[in-house]
Amino acid sequence: MKFAETEDHMQKAVEATQRSFNTIRTGRANASLLDRIMVDYYGAPTPLRSLANIGTPDASTLSIQPFDKTSLSDIERAISMSDVGLVPNNDGNIIRLNIPPLTEERRKEFVKMAAKLAEEGKVSIRNIRRDAIDTIRKEQKASEISEDESKNMQDEVQKLTDKYTAKIDEALAEKTDEITKV
Repeated sequence: MKFAETEDHMQKAVEATQRSFNTIRTGRANASLLDRIMVDYYGAPTPLRSLANIGTPDASTLSIQPFDKTSLSDIERAISMSDVGLVPNNDGNIIRLNIPPLTEERRKEFVKMAAKLAEEGKVSIRNIRRDAIDTIRKEQKASEISEDESKNMQDEVQKLTDKYTAKIDEALAEKTDEITKV
């Protein structure tokens, strides 16, 4: 049983959860809102980031300047069909997305979405814990480690689980503050 490997997996679960949080809209423009958008580019789903420069000219606007002007309509269509909830404005060269101020109801929806993503992260960490404890029990059953060692290792895995679950809770609290701040 390798604790470093288990801890690494848990750290990656926390990082994945934080990346998911970045795709939730707050009151200001952030290029990471568009991270999940895939554009059908010549028949292949392609991440928007690899097709265009994404900038934030001001706090309430995102600008998308495609490297290839012919992909403008494909990018516009992908944004319209996505769950981002923004309406693209195409001027023939650049697509602009105006980020409207969030209503109280919309903020509550985003807080619920963040809580759901946090719970998915915690489930991932608990699955890592379960796999690590199964490995420890198999080692004990195969008489590779003693019962006391097994118990100590399981306690250590639980401490790691608690540590990384707390990190997800902290990230959720930060994101909730960010979303609810007017």
